[in-house]
Amino acid sequence: MALATRTDRKPSMTRTMWDSSVGKKTVMAVSGLIMLGYLVVHMLGNLKIFFGPDDFNHYAHWLRTLGEPLLHHEWALWIVRVVLVAAVVAHAVCAYQLSRRDIRARPTKYVHRKPRASYATRTMRWGGIILGLFVVWHVLDLTTGTVHPGGFQSGHPYQNVIDTFSTWYGNVVYIVAMLALGLHVQHGFWSAAQTLGVGSRTRDRALKTIANVLAVVLTAGFVAVPVGVMTGVVS
Repeated sequence: MALATRTDRKPSMTRTMWDSSVGKKTVMAVSGLIMLGYLVVHMLGNLKIFFGPDDFNHYAHWLRTLGEPLLHHEWALWIVRVVLVAAVVAHAVCAYQLSRRDIRARPTKYVHRKPRASYATRTMRWGGIILGLFVVWHVLDLTTGTVHPGGFQSGHPYQNVIDTFSTWYGNVVYIVAMLALGLHVQHGFWSAAQTLGVGSRTRDRALKTIANVLAVVLTAGFVAVPVGVMTGVVS
């Protein structure tokens, strides 16, 4: 009678990395940097609205023709969207799983709370939720036009932006989200550098300075658009 043999398959390196806290933090760092790169480009594109409707609408049209004739109409834009969605999902899933692990490791709260962490660090979780909800609203407002005020006009992004920021709630939602974004970037950039092994005692000050500058520039750059509409600079 032959004895049954048992073969224990070792998990793949990819699965081992994914299951580890270090692996999840690495995924968060890489996906965060992908989103940060997109935000910088997106902010610069948004600022073209100050050059008038022709420039802004032409920029929006260029995004849809990027890569032609090698790529078909809007293919490059859809590639960017797919990469961004993958980055957002990976970032959110890892953040949630790491948060759950932290709670399981420390099920009871400390008796004496010592708020040594910065405000940005303490609000990373809620900031992420606010930004996630904002992305959904932003897409429904200026991409699909589902919740857009005043009648969405496909192919007329300049006027659509004017419509959105001509409402008090459009300004409030956008500005609050951008403030949350600034705090998220401030802590997230420095944290990503530490996770990827870039940080050190000699570099910490420079990395924190870069994080602060990125947070301020991105927040100011994005908020400039609704402020421009509210003040009549953009009309």
